[in-house]
Amino acid sequence: MFTAAAESFLRQAREIQEEELRRFTARVSALLQGPEAGPEAVDGLQRLHLSVAATKYPRKLDGKFVEQLQTVLCSPKSPEQIQVLCAAILREMSPCNDLVLSCDEIQDTKLLSLVSSVLLAQGSRGEVAAVGQRVVQGLERRLPEGQSARFLLPVLANVISLSPGSLTEEQTNVVSKKLADWLRYASIQQGMAQPSGGFFSSPRTKQPAPITEVDGAVATDFFTVLSVAQHYTQDQWLNVQAFSMLRNWLLCYGGKELDTLNPGPLKKEDGDLQKACLIEAVTIMDIICKQDSSYVCRAVSCLKILHSRICGDATYARALLPIAQFFLNHSKQAAVDSDAIYKHLFSDIPALLFHNPSLAFEFVQFCKDNSQLFTDASSIFRQSFPNLFKFLAWNSPALISEFVDLLPFLLDPGTAIEIFHLLLDLPCLTAALDIQLRAAALPASEKAGADPAGKPATCLEAFHHPLYRSMFQYLLRSRAAPEDAPDSLVPLRQLLGSLAGSPRVVQCAETVPVLLELFFRVVAEFADGSLINQLVVLLLQRSDQLYEIPAFKEDVYRVLGSNLAMLCGLRPALVVELSTEILEFSGAVSNIQSKEAIFTHMAWAVGEFLSVSHDKRCTVEQITRFFETLEAVLFEITQLRPQASTPSCAPRAISVLMATLTKLAARSQDLIPRVSMFLSKMRTFVQSPAVTSVYCEEDLEEILIRATELMNLLKMPSVAQFVFTPPVASTRFQKEVNDSLPLALRMVTQLLEPAAGSMPV
Repeated sequence: MFTAAAESFLRQAREIQEEELRRFTARVSALLQGPEAGPEAVDGLQRLHLSVAATKYPRKLDGKFVEQLQTVLCSPKSPEQIQVLCAAILREMSPCNDLVLSCDEIQDTKLLSLVSSVLLAQGSRGEVAAVGQRVVQGLERRLPEGQSARFLLPVLANVISLSPGSLTEEQTNVVSKKLADWLRYASIQQGMAQPSGGFFSSPRTKQPAPITEVDGAVATDFFTVLSVAQHYTQDQWLNVQAFSMLRNWLLCYGGKELDTLNPGPLKKEDGDLQKACLIEAVTIMDIICKQDSSYVCRAVSCLKILHSRICGDATYARALLPIAQFFLNHSKQAAVDSDAIYKHLFSDIPALLFHNPSLAFEFVQFCKDNSQLFTDASSIFRQSFPNLFKFLAWNSPALISEFVDLLPFLLDPGTAIEIFHLLLDLPCLTAALDIQLRAAALPASEKAGADPAGKPATCLEAFHHPLYRSMFQYLLRSRAAPEDAPDSLVPLRQLLGSLAGSPRVVQCAETVPVLLELFFRVVAEFADGSLINQLVVLLLQRSDQLYEIPAFKEDVYRVLGSNLAMLCGLRPALVVELSTEILEFSGAVSNIQSKEAIFTHMAWAVGEFLSVSHDKRCTVEQITRFFETLEAVLFEITQLRPQASTPSCAPRAISVLMATLTKLAARSQDLIPRVSMFLSKMRTFVQSPAVTSVYCEEDLEEILIRATELMNLLKMPSVAQFVFTPPVASTRFQKEVNDSLPLALRMVTQLLEPAAGSMPV
């Protein structure tokens, strides 16, 4: 009921409004019929346009009034303001069945523009084609005195937007020729000011002044959209309009003949709008050269000149991207060396503008989109990774997804080690960039104020201090430089520890584990034995040299640990080849407590790969040395001393150590009594009050079950040797054996202790 009442009310209200509109249009009609439409007619048309435009539902005007609007619009006696309002009202009523307008016989370009706008608003494809043909005819013929093509170009832009296919090839060639002429031949003299007719207006005609570039220099070559003048000529306006529609025109008809188009080099400009025009111009040149390669050589020379003029000004950084894009696309065809352009792009811009977030995104996106082209074209891209990572260090996590795509293209055998170090030092780099920005803002007197002989009291003082200068310079380097690496960055990491709580540093630290995982995944695809060995040694060394953010260190240890096992799986022989480094790391009890993830995976790898099956160089002496080292660690963490606290480590680490010792004993059976005796004491360990206060019941039960399983397996040395020393043929077989190990342990336990029942794996 309510809905019916509401609809009835709305219908009545609409009828009242329509009745008022009829009365109002009758009054406006009477005003238009007068000998000369004046201000009242203008006011009436403005009100009528507002009423029609602001109504959500279509309003129908009286057919005779619509006919009158068309007559007034096309009458040469009608004032321009009246014509504009009539056209606006007719456009708002589109589509209109009472329309009888046609642009076929209209010669005046202003009127043709107004009538065409009404016809295009109808949405008819036929009308769009007719308007397009008429506009092209108007552009093709010589216009009478006082007429200008300025009013036709916006109509043409609408035509190609609504229906690009409405123009024939002959018509597009005509327009292309016109666009080229307007872009090339616009006057380089300023236009004349229109006389005001006032008392003080000068009767003398002054000579027109030359146009200038935005830097004030007189333009001697040609007019561009960046030229400056107090007054512009008609052909200069056409130049600007042609430039504004050029990109869409080329995208629609770029395959057509553009023989005469030659945009030429652009001059230095200032301001955001001018810079945007410069970028657009270079982009247009790129499009033109893609369509017609005959322009490449000419464009290359222009862009090299342009690059030399703007490369020293950091405010033009964005304009350097399309220039580099052009050379990436065309330098091979033009047979030119573009390394100087790439070198400047990757050295200066990231170093100076890493803190500009919008530029950082555009720059990294540009690198991501062209990463394959860069790696194929020049080594500069890969060698510039330290600079590129400044964008990520300062703007993470906003750029993390872009760097996930970019990192594989930066990695190769020559950059892998340096990138590994840089990823681990990424939050430290963020802190160093912060100091660099603050140091740059200091007055010159303060920069030189630090005592070279004393120790700097703050990070800012340290930035220019001889003790830290080389470390800052290396961390902030712009290119790969493995030969310049200092002996250690530990003092610098400690110095920058005061910034570890900075939100920007913390955010950067959170991105490192993701990139580290990707790093190892990519490196695993191309690493040879030498590189894998280097990475394992560095992994163990760098675990002691991380930036002091606890959550960061824990996440990094987790990633390093899992990928340490992966590297060992790729090259099992490294356990023998790097036995000295591995023994040094594995023999430190502090490592199992602070770096449990790395230690556990290292211990697992020793048990898995220290075997003659993986490396014929493996000896009994080496097995015994590893056994004794890990035995001492396990003894230390499970020893129950009076009045001494029990070292706390993860139950998983204890289980892995027990399994590793058992594996080694199975390969050197003289060690079986020692490990069996040790395993037999685990029940006493897990039942100790000092231990039960540290571990939960489930963890203790798991330790005891695993100790029992391993001890039972050692009661059958031949079985143990088979289970723990399989004839490895492939990593897939290793995985299958490793996955089946808990089942083998359980089966042996059930054979020896049938009453024990099933045990958890």
